[in-house]
Amino acid sequence: MSETIKSITDIFIRRPVLAIVVNLVVVIAGGQAIYNATSGSGGFTVRQYPQSENALVTVKTFYIGADADLVKGFVTTPLERAIAAADGIDYIESSSVQSLSTISIRLKLNVDAIKALAEISSKVDQVRGDLPPEAEVPIINIETADTEFASMYLSFKSSNLERNKVTDYLTRAVQPALTAVKGVQRADILGARTLAVRVWLRPEKLAAFNISATEVRLALASNNVLAAVGKTKGSYEQISLSSNANLTSVEEFQELILREESDQVIRLADVADIELGAEGYDGDVRFGGEQAVFMGIWAMPSANSLDVMKRVRAEVEAMQDRFPVGFEGGVAYDATEYIENALKEVVVTLTETLLIVVVVIFLFLGSIRSVLVPVVAIPVSLIGGIFLMQIFGFSINLLTLLAIVLAVGLVVDDAIVVVENVERYLRDGNSPKEAAFKGARELVGPIIATTITLAAVYAPIAFQGGLTGSLFREFTITLAGAVVVSSVVALTLSPMMASKVLKANSEDKGFRGVVNRFFDRLRERYRKMIEGTLKARPAVYTLWGFLTFLVIPLYILSSMSTELAPTEDEGIIFGILSTSSNSNIEQSSHFSKQVQDVFSSTPEYDYSFQVTFPTGGFGGMIVKPWGERERHIIDIRQSMIPQLGSVPGIKLLPVLPPALPGGSNFPVEYIISSTAETEQIAALARQVANNAAATGLFALPPELDVKIDEAQSKIIFDRDKVAALGMNLSDVGKDLSVLLGGNYVNRFSIDGQSYKVIPQVKRSGRLAPEDLVDMYVNGPNGNLVPLSSFATIENSVKPRSLNRFNQLNSVKISGIAMAPLDTALKVLEEESSKVLPNGYAIDYAGESRQLRKEGSSFLPMLMLALVLVFLVLAAQFNSFRDPLIIILGSVPLGMFGALLFTAMRAPGDPWTPHWSWGWTTSWNIYSQVGMITLLGLVTKNSILIVEFANVLQERGRSKLKAASEAAATRLRPILMTSVATIFGHMMLVFVSGAGAAARNSIGLVLVGGMAIGTLFTLFIVPSLYMLLAKNHQNDSAEVSV
Repeated sequence: MSETIKSITDIFIRRPVLAIVVNLVVVIAGGQAIYNATSGSGGFTVRQYPQSENALVTVKTFYIGADADLVKGFVTTPLERAIAAADGIDYIESSSVQSLSTISIRLKLNVDAIKALAEISSKVDQVRGDLPPEAEVPIINIETADTEFASMYLSFKSSNLERNKVTDYLTRAVQPALTAVKGVQRADILGARTLAVRVWLRPEKLAAFNISATEVRLALASNNVLAAVGKTKGSYEQISLSSNANLTSVEEFQELILREESDQVIRLADVADIELGAEGYDGDVRFGGEQAVFMGIWAMPSANSLDVMKRVRAEVEAMQDRFPVGFEGGVAYDATEYIENALKEVVVTLTETLLIVVVVIFLFLGSIRSVLVPVVAIPVSLIGGIFLMQIFGFSINLLTLLAIVLAVGLVVDDAIVVVENVERYLRDGNSPKEAAFKGARELVGPIIATTITLAAVYAPIAFQGGLTGSLFREFTITLAGAVVVSSVVALTLSPMMASKVLKANSEDKGFRGVVNRFFDRLRERYRKMIEGTLKARPAVYTLWGFLTFLVIPLYILSSMSTELAPTEDEGIIFGILSTSSNSNIEQSSHFSKQVQDVFSSTPEYDYSFQVTFPTGGFGGMIVKPWGERERHIIDIRQSMIPQLGSVPGIKLLPVLPPALPGGSNFPVEYIISSTAETEQIAALARQVANNAAATGLFALPPELDVKIDEAQSKIIFDRDKVAALGMNLSDVGKDLSVLLGGNYVNRFSIDGQSYKVIPQVKRSGRLAPEDLVDMYVNGPNGNLVPLSSFATIENSVKPRSLNRFNQLNSVKISGIAMAPLDTALKVLEEESSKVLPNGYAIDYAGESRQLRKEGSSFLPMLMLALVLVFLVLAAQFNSFRDPLIIILGSVPLGMFGALLFTAMRAPGDPWTPHWSWGWTTSWNIYSQVGMITLLGLVTKNSILIVEFANVLQERGRSKLKAASEAAATRLRPILMTSVATIFGHMMLVFVSGAGAAARNSIGLVLVGGMAIGTLFTLFIVPSLYMLLAKNHQNDSAEVSV
């Protein structure tokens, strides 16, 4: 045999040590990456999804006592106007309610959050002087995690301490310790009752002593001060000085002198009840039905959230011995349990896929020796892919692990083709080494072509902007990287191993002989069928045209079931609670207990938590682990809706966690905005929502975020009487603010912590608006005047909140779609076009906004992928005809097979019955990426046929003979690679448990498209070759390899 190097594979067959060394380097590098990942020594972080910044900046400004109109006009509007000038903002939402302005600024995806925060802070500072003096300093927070929800919620309660004392203990001892845990971004107390000195004013005593509320406030402000008096400095020593200018106990507040007259001293205790209470009493937090205080733990975006939450658990466990007697604390909800279970499920799927692929290869090759070559190629390729993950700085997440699972069915393809081709030459009588030389040389071109093709397919996704690019960049590069490594293995290690491991003239022995004879018979039958189809090419072209045409209606049907992502079963149902506008905390808590009864009566119930406020709240029901229940979380939610709807006096919407980062509470978030008044917008929005609800596509009637049902009592001053009494409204307003507003005057200190001092009339003195007119305010000459002498009460109904979207008055329609999200949004858009007059705009937030942004990206991405594949193949084959044969003979057929399973997701009915979910999927971001992946897979089969047909023509076969012989010769490797891919990905279709929905979706597209696409490709590509391929017979004489 000539020593001339005819191919790169010759080098590694002749130098086996070099082949081993090259692949050992890959294994060692990848092994080091795996060690870093498993030992926690660096290199990888573990996350649910690839890191992305879905930053949300919130600006909260308290204007205690001001109604929603005042808050909107004097706080929200000027702040919004300034903030809108900052860069990197996607949209701005705001809400103005009694005493509070909240502005939520959603930044564009992956914008530098710290830079944006600094710019927004600067904008707020610029208008700080324009806000009312009574308004507190705006509080600016930023959420930079993948989700707005905390990674963990802790629950604390005590049988001996009141809730304000529990809160104080958490603030002093627990919160600092947990914040210091490595990787914790922050620990927020929820349902806190922060300690405060409450000065409960008694109006009748104030009137009896002729002391105004403002006088009390001034006394508190002037007699409870922080005096930094400095130090003495003598010739030989210096002494620090302090004073008792500040009050430090309830008793000292009680003894505070308000007024000293000739015959008496009036102290604060004479006109008020003073206690160490709480800043607010309008929150009720319960865990498992019992009162508690919660703490939310957020992990840093760059941290390994699983490790962080393990450290938090360990710290909480270590605290148990230090807790006061009767104090209890533990984990109420841990989101990383779902992540950890989902990652474990992917690893299980990976193991099952490896076993299935090995079994499939053995059944096709029939020999342990033959199986050994691809079996070695799989781990080397996967380990090399993990090394590339480390180089690119990727994390271990659901999508990169999914890429590794998919890679199992892909990286084995090249090694399978090499082994099969070498065995074909062995059966022709060549020695193992000669067979390895000839078989490997033939496949250098196809292996390189298929590898570059697959990489080209993923290029549009890898460089795609928006959510698709952010989520799937790591997925595509990981998968493409593993395939590239597999091609290196196939060109270096596999040919060398084939020359050493395979034996000549043993194909007719044992099981291997049975397998070979079976495929020989199958090949001959297939050859005859191909010869028949080549004689009836017009019928084949008609069939191809028909199947290609069907792709269009199937795509249209599939798009009717469009959603952003399939709903995952995360084992929790959140409940968003709303009550009537005049509810108090006692009434809302009573309703929450009834909701708890519904939760606890559910068979899958494990435990629950609730956070309740006077007019609303939220909570969650955690269900039993996946292995301990049969029903999917969607079925559980559906069964609860009638029971929750029967609880009187409330509306509770059960929602599931967002499917992807950046989502919010409701899948449907549809916004109507205008310059019109809020009441007018709300009336039109209600009409749109009612019309949409009538279609039956919503689980419950859609909710409006603006409810015009809040009773408001307005104090109407008779300005003539005010003037006649010699009074001014400024003094009246100050008195009423002290009596009713709940503004804090200053702070006092206990054991190094400062707390607010808040004067206010006790609740029993302000039960109804009519009680207010009996209060006294400061009049002329220091005499008190009853409010009833110059003011009356006027009752009206106002919106609970005044909301805006991008600086326009707005109303948001939120809901849970029973149909795919795109269908629900189209219904709302259609109804809006009928109802809304000119001057109104529609927009989206949350998951709906993501869908509208990403929903139109598939076709451009598909076209770009096809163009890149065409150009790569054209360069590889030095022809513009051959790429057309490859693409036309595979892509439409694969798409036809995949779209069958997406089009069958009945778009006209509310969510296809659950029993069909195993073989249908919605059109979503995962199925779309699966479709792009499918393009690279199905073209590999056509490449094998077309490339070998060209070789046969150059060897002297006629075009017709080359087409039939190439298809017959490549039948076995095509079937082997396709079946290995199909069965390897089959586990994705039928897997259940944590994170299964996404894997089901992408797996179904790949399995369906690959199975049906391969079947038609085997019969249609030879005929298309006859139609489009160049006649190579005259290009060269028949040659031998």
